[in-house]
Amino acid sequence: MNFINHKLKVLAFVALGSGVFLSCAQSKNAIASKSAKETSQAGKVVPTNLKWSERMMLSEMQRFPEAWMLDFSKSPKWTYPSAIVLDGAEKLYAKTGKKEYYDYISGFGKELIKEDGTILTYDLDKYNIDMLNSGNVLLYLYEKEKKDKYLKALQTLRLQIEGQPRTNEGSFWHKKIYPYQVWLDGLYMGMPFYTHYTKDFVKGAEAQKAYDDIILQFDSVQKNLLDKKTGLLYHAWDESKEQAWANKETGLSPNFWGRAMGWYGMAMVDVLDYLPENHPGRARLISYIKSYADAIIKVQDKKSGLWYQVLDKPLANGNYEEATASAMFVYTMIKSVNKGYLPKSYKTAAKKGYDGIIKNLITVDENGVVNLNKCCAVAGLGGKPYRDGSYEYYVNEQIRSNDGKGTGPFILASLEFEK
Repeated sequence: MNFINHKLKVLAFVALGSGVFLSCAQSKNAIASKSAKETSQAGKVVPTNLKWSERMMLSEMQRFPEAWMLDFSKSPKWTYPSAIVLDGAEKLYAKTGKKEYYDYISGFGKELIKEDGTILTYDLDKYNIDMLNSGNVLLYLYEKEKKDKYLKALQTLRLQIEGQPRTNEGSFWHKKIYPYQVWLDGLYMGMPFYTHYTKDFVKGAEAQKAYDDIILQFDSVQKNLLDKKTGLLYHAWDESKEQAWANKETGLSPNFWGRAMGWYGMAMVDVLDYLPENHPGRARLISYIKSYADAIIKVQDKKSGLWYQVLDKPLANGNYEEATASAMFVYTMIKSVNKGYLPKSYKTAAKKGYDGIIKNLITVDENGVVNLNKCCAVAGLGGKPYRDGSYEYYVNEQIRSNDGKGTGPFILASLEFEK
């Protein structure tokens, strides 16, 4: 009997020992695999195991440690591209809760808005519609922090809308120095801010009047800038037909610039975030998105999935697949699919464009920092030196990497695909 008991005890001990050995081995394996993972990320400023949205956002924060630097600014100035990247930071903060994203946005407000509500470098009298876009950052910060200085700055920007000069039909001029000119860019620069501000601060009949005015901006653009043959929209329209770039009969600029169309698409999908569900103009705006998406899919490169700097002339000398427009088109389409503005079938074109960006336009440095290449730095019309809107003008503007007008929409598009 004693012998049997002893044998049972020995077996139990061996079993227990092998269990201990097994669990030790397992925990050693877990530690080893964790340390291998950490080693693979060692020396990486931006971890490569994150989603593209975060990888690009962290890369931007690495390149531009302060948010006011986002447009390659050497000193703090009130400009529009920062706001697009910071829109991505807001959504990433909401998704991940990582405070570094919030601090980055908050730093922009701290630096650009003085305690009395004055906006650094901003001049109301210029009536430049570009200057409204960064108001979106202040709407966010005021909602979060309720600081009086943000409210005052917001009221100043809203004052600009009151005084912004208009065409006879009621379309906003792009800037006071560009009389009678409506640019597609201006719809993105002004309308999401105008709609969001109205939703947050305006009530009753005044709100209704503002929403009607916002829809009028899109109706007017569809009427005056749309090319019925292709469904594309021209970069700009001069009501006075006096500009050298303007067609003497139609007042239209001569080319379909990729980013101008990109701005317009983003304007529509972002305005719908704040336009009341029951507003009669809502269905019209969604119908504009549908015809817009059909038109851009027709000029999407079949092989790469990307779009060209001048949309309808892919084979012309000097034209190139351009990053900012491609990112904007992808964002507009995938967000429209996710929101139900476009049928799910449009996701195919959006995904082809998104994959094309990653394959052809993204490079990753050894330290994990992500770059977006082949961004058109800037393009406009008129001014000094005079920009004539010719094909040659658009393809010869500066090309650079990591322009916020491309990285911002890429982050936003990535977030839509990651949903």
